[in-house]
Amino acid sequence: MKIAANLSMLFTQLPLRERVVAAAAAGFDGVEIQFPYELPAIALKEALDAAGMPLVLINLPAGDLMSGGAGLAAVPARQAEFAAALQEALSYAAMVRPAWVNVLPGRLAAGVDPEQALACLQANLRQAAEAFGLLGIGVLVEAINPLDMPGFLINTPEQLDALLSAVAHPNLAAQYDLYHMARQGLDLRAGIELLAGRIGHVQFADCPGRGVPGSGALDFAAALAALRQVGYRGWLGAEYRPGEGAGLGWLAEWRSQAALLAE
Repeated sequence: MKIAANLSMLFTQLPLRERVVAAAAAGFDGVEIQFPYELPAIALKEALDAAGMPLVLINLPAGDLMSGGAGLAAVPARQAEFAAALQEALSYAAMVRPAWVNVLPGRLAAGVDPEQALACLQANLRQAAEAFGLLGIGVLVEAINPLDMPGFLINTPEQLDALLSAVAHPNLAAQYDLYHMARQGLDLRAGIELLAGRIGHVQFADCPGRGVPGSGALDFAAALAALRQVGYRGWLGAEYRPGEGAGLGWLAEWRSQAALLAE
């Protein structure tokens, strides 16, 4: 079991490069960062190398998505902006060498037909998968719940399955976020089984609240068992809001459970 700390959510009281050290000291195996571009790539590489931490995941720049906009990947009028974001991420990734780059589908833009948006997204995912494949870096696409992010284009495992099938590129895989699926009341096991063999990365937080494991009602043991049963052996990314006084006791507990299962 390899567990990565999402440094956009955890250890945020520290500057980004110091969060890498904090994650290593806390016992994480690697790190992921949503949008690391504020830090020069060489500075992040130096921090990763010094801490001996692999970089598991970064996101492609997403324009105005995080401030309530539609983003870039599924907006036909923003093709030039997407191409620029792709070039920025390629240059950054060539230095820091993440295992994966996640392309966020974004929201359905005003005035854009859903079929046009999907066709644009498919073309952009195919382009990204091809470009990052030359670097030996995989590309991910994820479903996000429409309660936390209204208007998001891809919400369910079924939509993710259809998107992967439409793009049909060997360097494109699903990012499966346990929290986003649970937030919609979806069956986690069913989603895992539907996407079996095409899940490249898994993220998690408890639900409700998107907090530390154990703060909500999500059955992590069952979800992790389902992942094991379909042969998933990739990373688990801790992308939760730590909250006041919340510690890392869950991490030692998960390690213990994994050791027992391996016996």
